[in-house]
Amino acid sequence: MKSCSNQRSVELVVAHHEEDLRWLRRVPVSFRISIYNKGSVQALPQSLLGRAGMCEIPLPNIGREAHTYLTHLIARYDSLADLTVFCQGHPFDHAPDLHGQLAALAEERETPSPFLWYGFLEDTDDLLGRRLFVPWSKNPERRELATGRIFELLFEKPSPELFHFRGGAQFAVAREGARSRPREFYEKALAACLSDSLAPHSLERFWDRFFGDPVIDPSTMGPDGTRYLKKIRRHESPNVVMNEGDSV
Repeated sequence: MKSCSNQRSVELVVAHHEEDLRWLRRVPVSFRISIYNKGSVQALPQSLLGRAGMCEIPLPNIGREAHTYLTHLIARYDSLADLTVFCQGHPFDHAPDLHGQLAALAEERETPSPFLWYGFLEDTDDLLGRRLFVPWSKNPERRELATGRIFELLFEKPSPELFHFRGGAQFAVAREGARSRPREFYEKALAACLSDSLAPHSLERFWDRFFGDPVIDPSTMGPDGTRYLKKIRRHESPNVVMNEGDSV
């Protein structure tokens, strides 16, 4: 692993549950990688066991990715990397160009200031989730979210009526952004996450506000509150044959 003494430190935090992690082979070697494993088996494939700067941390399978991210922010509050990327175990459904974006961070062609959403779809939901979550196919009970209440609990001010975000809860944040809130703020968010099984869906809608001001300008979105970003090309060489089950 090459020295990072003259470079900013970058860490990839992976919220993992049973996903195939062979895609980590393509993460730049300058990244430290922390895999929070909520599955029942070892997360790392044999080919990655010897990689420097890689660790696997077991967690109970609760609280979705929000529990993982908040656990990391609390445990590593005093030793956060200069930049931290938070992602799912299979991030590409929401951020198909993630490999290219990780390379841009490693090469210092891109940086969060202090926050950067990842994903190709910007969307809008209201404080009860009635626009997106209630009609969602994976919510057959048509439950509502408590996004407004959770926002007011954390930020101690009235909730906005609408939240603009990129789906998938994947993003990068600079250390100064994460440290702009005290550790107790993240502990309160974790408690909220554990007390309400739907809270992670609410947090997905305002992760940017954890670290600063909201970053999406609603005037750039369509009349339906949605904006598809430019088409993402796949970053695989045409002569690479992917095995069944391989992730990009």
